[in-house]
Amino acid sequence: MARWAVAAVVAALATRGGAEEGMWLYNAPPLERLAHEHGATPTPEWLLHLQRSSVRFSSGGSGAFVSADGLVITNHHVASGCLQKLSSPTRDLFHDGFAAATRDDEIACHDLELNVLVSIEDVTDRVKRAVPPDLPPVEAFAARRAVMATIEAESLAATGHRSDVVTLYQGGLFHLYRSKKYTDVRLVFAPEQQIAFFGGDADNFEFPRFNLDVCFLRAYENGAPARVDHHLTWARSPIGEGDLVFVSGHPGHTDRGDTIAELRSLRDLWLPLDLEHLNRLEALFGAYASEGPEERRQASADLFGVQNGRKARQGILAGLLDPRIVAARQTAESQARARLERALDSEPSPYLRIEEAQEAIDAVARRYRVLEAATGFNSAYFANARTILRAVEERAKPDGERLREYRDSNRASLELRLFSPEPLYDALETAKLADSLTHLAAVLGADDPLVVAVLDGQPPRARAASLVAGTRLGRRAGAAADDDRRRALVAGGIEAVRSSDDPMLALARLIDDEARAVRATVDAANEVKQQAHGDIARERFAREGAASYPDATFTLRLAYGTVRGIGVAGEPGHVSAFTTYAGLFARASAKRETPPFDLPPRWRELRPKLEADGAFLRTPFNFISTADIIGGNSGSPVVNRAGELVGVIFDGNIDSLILDVAYDDTRARAVAVDAGGIVAALERVYGADALVAELCGSHEPPRIP
Repeated sequence: MARWAVAAVVAALATRGGAEEGMWLYNAPPLERLAHEHGATPTPEWLLHLQRSSVRFSSGGSGAFVSADGLVITNHHVASGCLQKLSSPTRDLFHDGFAAATRDDEIACHDLELNVLVSIEDVTDRVKRAVPPDLPPVEAFAARRAVMATIEAESLAATGHRSDVVTLYQGGLFHLYRSKKYTDVRLVFAPEQQIAFFGGDADNFEFPRFNLDVCFLRAYENGAPARVDHHLTWARSPIGEGDLVFVSGHPGHTDRGDTIAELRSLRDLWLPLDLEHLNRLEALFGAYASEGPEERRQASADLFGVQNGRKARQGILAGLLDPRIVAARQTAESQARARLERALDSEPSPYLRIEEAQEAIDAVARRYRVLEAATGFNSAYFANARTILRAVEERAKPDGERLREYRDSNRASLELRLFSPEPLYDALETAKLADSLTHLAAVLGADDPLVVAVLDGQPPRARAASLVAGTRLGRRAGAAADDDRRRALVAGGIEAVRSSDDPMLALARLIDDEARAVRATVDAANEVKQQAHGDIARERFAREGAASYPDATFTLRLAYGTVRGIGVAGEPGHVSAFTTYAGLFARASAKRETPPFDLPPRWRELRPKLEADGAFLRTPFNFISTADIIGGNSGSPVVNRAGELVGVIFDGNIDSLILDVAYDDTRARAVAVDAGGIVAALERVYGADALVAELCGSHEPPRIP
């Protein structure tokens, strides 16, 4: 990030809440700000329509319904898991793309769940009544977990909808989100990965961009396309520079509400640990992919995800390493801390409680990551083994005493993932597990008793090979269906699991007590932090009221901004808000079509015809705006004042990575695929006339006056 750009971020840090900042709750939208800044007054009907048109992907990411027959648009990279799992040695959908000729040809994804937010209910008072302030942290955590599980179970029983109690403002509020769930999701259309990610890692988090990063899927109910009451219509006219746009999506996580102690921990410990892990995985997947075309097919989606995550975390860390950013946060925190501590008088400072709790978490960070987060056991087979082990053990407990992921209200979603028919490849699973066992020994020490027990007298590679070869906890590619023992073990319960001789299950059992113990330490410390953040949030609410928004929690949020380039037009360094298909071809030629700037074969073949079409060349392809987004917003619909779809978010530029800790609109931009560019490609390149006809229906959404 340029030094002068960082200075602008620092200024924004000191005056939080300006410009077009905000990942707003749908039940607390920034109506006054929108009216004052843009003369826009979204009605309740407009907001409800956009809310119920928006879709959350269980795999991470966002999307939107774009037809009454359950058609969903998202990013190619959001759907990459589905594409990868549906591929085979003879058909690589991730690399080569896919187009269903008819609805009968649409292919069911293996384990994808889509959620549509139906309602939000504030349950803060009920949660807080169940957790008296004088409870010790371990008891407070148990009480909070129990009441949240009870609320969710009651909601599920009453409505049939997925029900999640969401923690907001780090513990200041608790809202119950009810969502309609779709688990029969089928692939409709995906372009080639090379045009979806043209420019590869070199252009990732940059702008100008030239990516057709889109994918279409369809939600089904009872074997037929789902009929949905709310969906977005394609924009009637193109978006322009300076236009107001809205983004409706599911930002995954931000750290804007963190204290200085938490930010320093993020900067000095957790981000470096993340980068160490991702760098190792990037080398692993890169080496595996280089072994041949089939190995490349198996590892490509994983390699893409790792590279994307590595670059994102590098950007966040780069911002936090600038002393001026921490100094600005320190100034703002000192003022807030002084106000709060004067009000509390002799009570322990919430900031001090957070600092001490963060120290307790950091003390077990490395052991937590390799054991409970399982970075020391990187294999889908191991993940299945742990889930099976814990599922049967947790099910024997009252719902409110279970680990959160094993509560009754989450059972269907958990089992959808656990019993996925995704094909697993022993060579790749062995490589992943061997690498992670080596990492386990490096972190804990080769003489650590747990490491000695895990390796069982073998070097990591040999141990990994024997574990993978002996397990039956997954659908091994090419194996008979009855070789997979997952369902039988879960159905058999505790006795079946205890008597099983599956080596991967034995490994999960071997480390489970210590993994649970370190998790309990972290959970208790997080409970202290949550209560302290609740105190901070109450003081903030008293001052700001609804003028503030909570950190991202992978729940539906509304953001807004303007379509705007970077810098001043006509001056050096200015970047236009739009790219076009002419720019795509110019970029490919300038790089002599060498990877990653090569066009897919279909595009190369059609290039002479496309370049002779002036209208196609002038079509907007990608555009940028000042909308406040972060990871998880990928696939989010971008709509205009009329609520019409004008684009789909797929990235941010390099300057946007600091948005994890602070908003800045000087250079930070959200990057989207233009709706007009999507239709142009479908028509001119793919001949997807039926899909275009479905997208361009006549449904009229509610409008902003």
